[in-house]
Amino acid sequence: MKLLLLATFLTTQLEGWELLNDVRFKSEFSEELDVYVDIPSFGEKLQALDGKRVKIKGHYIPAELNDPNGIILSKFPYAACFFCGGAGLESVVEVHFSAPSRHFKPDEVITVEGTLKLNRDDFEHLVFILNDAKRMVWEDREQ
Repeated sequence: MKLLLLATFLTTQLEGWELLNDVRFKSEFSEELDVYVDIPSFGEKLQALDGKRVKIKGHYIPAELNDPNGIILSKFPYAACFFCGGAGLESVVEVHFSAPSRHFKPDEVITVEGTLKLNRDDFEHLVFILNDAKRMVWEDREQ
């Protein structure tokens, strides 16, 4: 029981997707990429979570990543996500599982826990990344 309580205190629960709104973007031209890119500026609340374990629940979005254990999680269903429906970069999270995960169905709602990384300048990845992630199956059942 004590171990369970300790694990609860060591994990920060993202307050839904609202906390990820604590970011502003400035469009700048990248000489290296020869295109305009959105450069994020993270608010204090987000900066305080960088490197911390967090949980978030969202819709699985089918996308190919270089990491076979990686997926994209979205605040919105596939038809309205960042890639298809015009939502912002703050509405998607790149998730890298610590072990292979099962295959998910498009728009399947899942909860994951991982170490948050705020990505400012690696344009090969999303702005928000969860590393060493685990799926929180019991929380998915509480829908």
